[in-house]
Amino acid sequence: MSMATDETPSGAAATARRILDANAYLTLATADASGRPWATPVWFAVRDLREFVWVSRPARRHSANIAARAEIALTVYDSTTPVGEASAVYAEALAEPVPDDGVEDALDVYNAGCRASGLRPWAEGSVTGAAPHRLYRAVASHLWVLDEREDRVEVF
Repeated sequence: MSMATDETPSGAAATARRILDANAYLTLATADASGRPWATPVWFAVRDLREFVWVSRPARRHSANIAARAEIALTVYDSTTPVGEASAVYAEALAEPVPDDGVEDALDVYNAGCRASGLRPWAEGSVTGAAPHRLYRAVASHLWVLDEREDRVEVF
């Protein structure tokens, strides 16, 4: 079974933090204006268990879906765990391209994740102006982790 999760809010939050710190990719689930679903992995950084930041191209299907419908779901899971020992974070969130006045702050979050992973940080000019990439963020309204019975335990 999965690692035991203290079902108190602080225990579930600690489990969520451990999972998020140990994994580099989240699976982003979006839908277009007509409801057609799409899922894709993105490399991410997180702040305070609530704000997820990634870099993408606006023309990618998941980015176009976010432009049409801000409501998303995301999952971060450790695919290296044996069957029966699932370890995952689930969230419902609203996503958007980071507005111009938020780029510096979001880039700080993203670059902190880059540095922690030994990756080069991104320059602001790499996600603004004529650059092909943009920063995106999702702010979670609900977050869950799995407990030892593989039931979802609410963090918030």
